[in-house]
Amino acid sequence: MTTMSYRIEPLVLPASLEAAGAADFLEYSELSDALVLETWGNLDRAAPREARLEAWRDDDYRQMRLFFVRLDGRMAARSWIRLPLKENLQNAMVRVDVLNEFTGRGIGRALLRHAEDVAAGSGRTTLQSFTEHPPGFDPDGPGILRPGTGTGGVPAESRAVRFARAAGYALEQVTRFSALDMPPSNGILDALEQEAESIAGDRYELISWTDRCPDEYVDQMAVLMSRMSTDSPAGALHYDPEAWDAKRVRHLEDEWKATGQESLVAVARHTASGELAAYSVLQYAAAKPWIAEQDDTLVAAEHRGNRLGMLVKILNLRRLAAEHPSVERILTFNAAENSHMLAINVALGFRPAGYDGEWQRRR
Repeated sequence: MTTMSYRIEPLVLPASLEAAGAADFLEYSELSDALVLETWGNLDRAAPREARLEAWRDDDYRQMRLFFVRLDGRMAARSWIRLPLKENLQNAMVRVDVLNEFTGRGIGRALLRHAEDVAAGSGRTTLQSFTEHPPGFDPDGPGILRPGTGTGGVPAESRAVRFARAAGYALEQVTRFSALDMPPSNGILDALEQEAESIAGDRYELISWTDRCPDEYVDQMAVLMSRMSTDSPAGALHYDPEAWDAKRVRHLEDEWKATGQESLVAVARHTASGELAAYSVLQYAAAKPWIAEQDDTLVAAEHRGNRLGMLVKILNLRRLAAEHPSVERILTFNAAENSHMLAINVALGFRPAGYDGEWQRRR
């Protein structure tokens, strides 16, 4: 089938939402919201436009390239390409979305070909992407495409899956999208906390902060955050180990703040050595007061088996319930094969809310 030619225009980010050149960005953000609504029926997974504007700006660690196609006088489709700048220099994350009423015209194929050309122009040879799949199917039932990990699955006949496979991408991993209704049951939290404390004993103390890591812990936090790139399951997806230092931690904290997020951080400290053994991050944005997002949780390998993941998550849940009672749900993502972290989340009350397919193509 021949792909039609469409005018693919770059999105230029404005200086602010009120700037004279902000119209295209505002329309692009509205398009992004409409795409989320078409897939999920709500805006839980949509970022506020203020957050998008800051998150899409280039920095020392990655570049973003955004494009759109306008039909019938309005934006009908978009693409974006994320280019890492420190590690993973052969990688590019690409994403293409088309509003339902404009599908079947070759717009998605044109945008993907263009995005792949942009990535190739930056020397990227490993292309990654993701597809989104709301609940309503049995991930262990018939008609399911299995990833390279062998765990989980996505509907083989969904439009997004057929599109990805036709473009030469391989499904390497499935991520479970989960939600926890707030507030959590104090009875459940108390029971889980008591059990975890009985195993951890007095060998660890819990510490928490908001937004900014105390200077005394920032170097240790850099070590833990670097391990997210090596200790988290990734299947056959290509990721280089990331090098983190205090500067990179501060950069991420500044980015969280600039995008309007308040970050609740809980850590477990090994009392004998003074070493940080685990951490977890929960994020809240005043622009989306009904939602919080569970960010990274990691327990250092040498401290696993002590229920530290459970303890830091419970500390953050209690803080969130007390400080932000408007939150109705917490969202989180876990690799389908990450049975340990999934077991913690299920025990806390998280329920499956959908699945993402993680795709890769090597040139």
